Amino acid sequence: MPAIDTMDGLRLAIDEFDTQGFDLLVEAKALDLAARSLAESGLLLLGEVHGVRENPLIVQGLMRALRVTTLALEWPEQLKPELNAYLAAQGGLDHPLWWTGDGRITAGHFAVLKAMKGVRIILFDGLALTPDWSQRDAAMARRILDAHSEPTLVLAGNAHTQTFATDLGTPMGAHLTAARPAMRSIRIAYGTGSFYNLEPRRSGGHAGGPGLHSAENGELIVGLPVFSEAMVPHLPDDLLRERFG
Repeated sequence: MPAIDTMDGLRLAIDEFDTQGFDLLVEAKALDLAARSLAESGLLLLGEVHGVRENPLIVQGLMRALRVTTLALEWPEQLKPELNAYLAAQGGLDHPLWWTGDGRITAGHFAVLKAMKGVRIILFDGLALTPDWSQRDAAMARRILDAHSEPTLVLAGNAHTQTFATDLGTPMGAHLTAARPAMRSIRIAYGTGSFYNLEPRRSGGHAGGPGLHSAENGELIVGLPVFSEAMVPHLPDDLLRERFG
């Protein structure tokens, strides 16, 4: 079971995560479209399914291919001092928000962030709970726009990176598109595999070709035909209260 429930276990999983063994194939046309989004709008969205091991490796591959040095993550903004402390080798992993287990935060993310020296990181989720899904997404979009000062790759769950209204409401991507019409969104297309979101899960879909490519309709896609569960820090609510108060 890939859930991690101890600090030592999380540190070990980070140290053992291979940040070099994944090569992202990149189609020239798709890379040009992604680069144009960054040049003309300053932003490029990447939509993921939380809890997949390969997600942070895709982020790393895109940032290297596009030479992007700013990354925005759908993590609570309150964790920024803790993340800074961790990256400075001064602790920082003992905050309860790291341990909620929904798959946004994984050992692989920590490993990749350590490996990508000099990257500026923006955290754009908040703590305020609201029953209005669109309101939360509007707030996330505002935080990105307020923090944005240079070309930025924005990683979020794929329900939030749609650039048009959906059955859930108006996603973050649509709010950002209204402000930056030239912005584009990349969708990770998952094939068959496992992921961890509060518990181990499996899914099967059609990924198409591997790597970054453009579909006939112009959509930007990263195909991931086979994927695996991430190592996710996760403590049940009773243990969270016991350990962190």
